[in-house]
Amino acid sequence: MSPLLRLLASFIALMMAMGIGRFALTPQLPHLISEGLVDLTAAGLIAAANYLGYLIGALDAMFARRPTQVRKRLLGGLWLCVLLTLASFWAQGFWAHLLLRFGTGVASAWVLVMITALSQPLALAAGRPRLGALVFAGPGLGIMLTGLLALGANALGQSSANLWLLYAGVALLMLLVILPILPQAQTTLSPTRQNASPNEQSVWRLGLVYGLYGVGYIIPATFLSQMANVRFQGQWQADLFWPAFGLAAALGVALVSLRRNTPGSTRQWLIATLWLQALGVFACLLGSGLGLVLGVLLCGTPFLACMQLVMQRSRELAPQSAQRNAGLLTACFAVGQLSGPLLAALSSHISGNLQLALMLAGCGLLISGGLLWQQRPVPQHCAALP
Repeated sequence: MSPLLRLLASFIALMMAMGIGRFALTPQLPHLISEGLVDLTAAGLIAAANYLGYLIGALDAMFARRPTQVRKRLLGGLWLCVLLTLASFWAQGFWAHLLLRFGTGVASAWVLVMITALSQPLALAAGRPRLGALVFAGPGLGIMLTGLLALGANALGQSSANLWLLYAGVALLMLLVILPILPQAQTTLSPTRQNASPNEQSVWRLGLVYGLYGVGYIIPATFLSQMANVRFQGQWQADLFWPAFGLAAALGVALVSLRRNTPGSTRQWLIATLWLQALGVFACLLGSGLGLVLGVLLCGTPFLACMQLVMQRSRELAPQSAQRNAGLLTACFAVGQLSGPLLAALSSHISGNLQLALMLAGCGLLISGGLLWQQRPVPQHCAALP
């Protein structure tokens, strides 16, 4: 089967698993809150449960070596995203939504890690590395899709329960389309014996950067719809911000994939994406329509591109330890994004709003860029990517 079809299936799998399975909670939060199912503090804890599930799923996925293990996690994750989203139709109250979001966190992590492990070697073998990079625009278009569905459902006066049902139906349709053409694991993945890297300290610093990024991006990514809903008092304009965020994220991936890969450019682009997101988080503090628009542009555009650049930077620092370092960075990122909603819940409990959480998130993104600024450049002979 054509590698292009399998890459397209990978793209759609990430659209579904991340856009619906993982991030559908964001456009739902204003409605869950307005319907009295949860309050803002509880919403932060539900989001944290989702990211705890993501952490556990990502750590478990690191141990999938055999093709059968990879296949089971990929298919299990895709089906769970559909079934748990469908089950959300009947969910009532805090604990039901918390447990379901935890499950979708595990499932979406399985899909993300397995699709990454399968699609990137496929793209390289086909001589299409840029198409492999564009697979990661899938979550951005998935976010845009969930936002547009929410916009339409809200215009028709539908409840949050009916929107869960709509999401589940769309997810099932996407899954049935891609099932026959998903990429296959051909060989057993076995760990290689790796020597210590002279850039080991830099890799650990990159892990800290990625963790701070996880804290910084996840607060606007989780609560943007709620902030827009407060600003526009539930009017239809509030529903435009989340699909715009997803579209900006997908365009950011496309932009970074087209850049020229020169020595030192990855670090420079990564610093720029982190600091742009910091400005976007601070813009959200304004609470105005303009502030939220700037938040969408400055947080959304670098959102997925930043993830892509972090993984590329880790390969530049230690190409012989790529597999191990990808696991380390994934764990750091998951811990960071788990901390973000907890910080939001604490901020809401103390002050009744997200201002404190946004200030700390923006400062964390500034610090993460500063850590990279101080990092020594990779020698030119180490900077080339496979």
